Amino acid sequence: MEIAQTPQSGWLYALRAHARSHMPAALGLGLSALAVVALLGQSLLQIATGEASAVLRFALIGGAAGFAATALGAAPALFLRGIPQRVEDSMLGMAAGMMLAASAFSLLIPGLEAGAAILGGKGAGAGVVVLGMALGVLLMLGLDAFTPHEHERGGPCGPGFERCGRVWLFVFAIALHNLPEGMAIGVGFSHGDMGVGLPLVAAIALQDIPEGLAVALALRGAGLTPGRAVLVAGASGLMEPLGALLGVGLSSGMAVAYPVGLGLAAGAMIFVVSHEVIPETHRNGHQTPATVGLMAGFALMMVLDAMLG
Repeated sequence: MEIAQTPQSGWLYALRAHARSHMPAALGLGLSALAVVALLGQSLLQIATGEASAVLRFALIGGAAGFAATALGAAPALFLRGIPQRVEDSMLGMAAGMMLAASAFSLLIPGLEAGAAILGGKGAGAGVVVLGMALGVLLMLGLDAFTPHEHERGGPCGPGFERCGRVWLFVFAIALHNLPEGMAIGVGFSHGDMGVGLPLVAAIALQDIPEGLAVALALRGAGLTPGRAVLVAGASGLMEPLGALLGVGLSSGMAVAYPVGLGLAAGAMIFVVSHEVIPETHRNGHQTPATVGLMAGFALMMVLDAMLG
């Protein structure tokens, strides 16, 4: 006799089947999630007792700046149906360059310095940062494989995507993109170092402006009204203050958690740039303007880091 499956049991069956067919990603997500929980557990007591209150305030302000920049960038979609593809690819290329530079100058270099100081050697310091990068990549690979979402031209993916509307698949994709940026802000402020946190917030906020516009226009193309497209695109920026809180939790406990957290945030951001942003800018035959935009964004972030760091 057949047993009828409820929608929930059908979803769980699909999730288990998806996990079996994506075993490396499933193991990576599980490993990185365990590492996140372990690091977060180390810092909960410090945060709960108020010792990190100033750090939390800085992180929330930084995350709120990313949210505000996303909403500001989305606003022109109220009256714009689209922008020339060449211009959009150049803008997203610039955002990619700023994310790469922020990962290098505001995350990896401070992480290497902190790791060497904590562990007493450059090799050991580099090792913990590389470990953090690996965890960040595993986390994003797992989230990419197991969160139902849709890329603008890549189509839907993830378990259960057929149960979600196309607009919500776009929203989930946006959330995946914004989470590592918020984590980077939280990690950058987790030790109260303005020289790390301020350039990082500046870079992420600036690149969130063209990102917010691109997302809002994509949502309009997916069928949302202008007002709803701007609202949803702006609301996607809320993942940044939430990610900032997670970043603080990851890096404000054990001393060695700080360089590991910096590496994790850098690994997640570099993954997003390479896996999502750069391929998107190169799909339409505008590789040269997109690359020039990337170089301009990288140079701008380098100057910001030199001035604010």
